[in-house]
Amino acid sequence: MSADAWEALQKAAGPVSRETFERLQAFEQLFLKWNRSINLAAPSTLDDVWRRHILDSAQLARLAPAATRWVDLGSGGGFPGLVLGFLLAERPGASIDLVESNRKKASFLQSVVGQFDLPARVIARRIDDSYALVREPEIVTARALAALPDLLDLSALWLTKKARALFHKGRDYRAEVEESTHRWGFDLVEHSSMTDPHGVILDISELRPATSE
Repeated sequence: MSADAWEALQKAAGPVSRETFERLQAFEQLFLKWNRSINLAAPSTLDDVWRRHILDSAQLARLAPAATRWVDLGSGGGFPGLVLGFLLAERPGASIDLVESNRKKASFLQSVVGQFDLPARVIARRIDDSYALVREPEIVTARALAALPDLLDLSALWLTKKARALFHKGRDYRAEVEESTHRWGFDLVEHSSMTDPHGVILDISELRPATSE
């Protein structure tokens, strides 16, 4: 099972050291321990945390293999932000900011960052109160946070300055994309999720106000 899990991780994220794989396995157990007292993920997903959360998060690293400055909005239980923190530890100079307003969840994030010495900072504030604290990112991520129009509004400060967004979305994403075009123009690449047959990663760049016809 361990060999299969490591192979699946490398398929999702790209080359990953054995040490990082073992650290992610330790994080999985720590996540399950904390989840018994803090609701960090839907109970229906806890029977396969490795695939449904860790691999699902790790696939973002493969989509931006050279990026070193990341921000994860609404980090919650650490997906994708903490997982990316483990993977970015293998990139010299890389770091990720984790924005999470829920104090209990922010405490969990900080505990993991400290225990594993991750290249990550926890910003325990609302997203719209965090802009001055976040280091200007190359990549903005969010998973199960909000509808796409709201995500674009929340991240526009960075996306209009050449940052890219990598947003997890489910089967109804096309309606969200269509709704977003009423306010924003953007370049879009759709990456099929490696872990969810109905999921996609929306790769958004060149965000700009929509032009009226």
